[in-house]
Amino acid sequence: MLSPVVSGATYRRGLFAENMPYNAAWMATGGPHEIYYEQCGRPDGKPCIILHGGPGGATNPTMRRFFDPAKWRMVLFDQRGCGRSRPNASLEDNTTWALIEDIERLRERLGIEKWCVFGGSWGSTLALAYAITHPERVESLVLRGVFLLTQRELRWFYQEGASMLFPDAWERFCAPVPEAERDDMIAAYHKRLTDPDRRVQAEAAAAWSQWEGDTMSIRGPEARPSKFNEVDFAIAFARIENHYFTNGGFFEEDGWILKNADKLGPIPGWVVQGRFDVVTPMEAAWKLKNAWPGARFEIIWDAGHASTEPGVVDALVRATEQAFRV
Repeated sequence: MLSPVVSGATYRRGLFAENMPYNAAWMATGGPHEIYYEQCGRPDGKPCIILHGGPGGATNPTMRRFFDPAKWRMVLFDQRGCGRSRPNASLEDNTTWALIEDIERLRERLGIEKWCVFGGSWGSTLALAYAITHPERVESLVLRGVFLLTQRELRWFYQEGASMLFPDAWERFCAPVPEAERDDMIAAYHKRLTDPDRRVQAEAAAAWSQWEGDTMSIRGPEARPSKFNEVDFAIAFARIENHYFTNGGFFEEDGWILKNADKLGPIPGWVVQGRFDVVTPMEAAWKLKNAWPGARFEIIWDAGHASTEPGVVDALVRATEQAFRV
């Protein structure tokens, strides 16, 4: 028996007018970037910020649908260089710490004292880093597909590990890289994704993005989201993601999040993790659970990495309902 589809209409509310943006604008950062943000739901509702994945993945309407628009004031933004933020695919002044500054800048602009922070995959990384550095601004955390951005996780997905589960997709991922360079796939792709020739970037970006898209769902490549096939999306996604991974997430040391997890102690948290998540394997979420024992931890036995898998949807909707009561 598969995990249940969400009962009621909570997830489907994303299709209705009350969950459409009522405020959308761009925010200056004092540098080369302008950040697109939007607000949805109830203007006087409980505030939350929804952090997208990647890095470089951009927001999309499904991300709003885990929250009841009659209760929540939802804030979403496209991180530097992606989505509707400008300039597109830019790596200049694009770091984890710059994004955390953007979150704080946005919070102050909107007059919010504290908020629930929601994020999946890279969004969970950014949410945790933000909560560690600004715990007084975080009322609760709701996380999915935990990613601690360690060298162990990067080697698993981009060097050896996930390749053994998805050899068909891995073969396509390796295709743009000569065998002599395959001992460091992140470095090989960095060379191509920063090439001044957009055609070289586009070829590498397509393969990089499709590798992640092919492995997100337990259904495999047949469930690859269509956005991973779009050239503009793929270039921004691949360039920014590779930029962050080449630089170890810009953390001071490998394993920085776990080493600072004691700062999460008093923050109420919910963690939802697919048992068969290949992109961000459960080991990271389990380590976080042990370092942050106060968080509620739920394993979805028949799910991979995708936020749209039924059991994950069900658990995230329940988590936001509980977070509302904090």
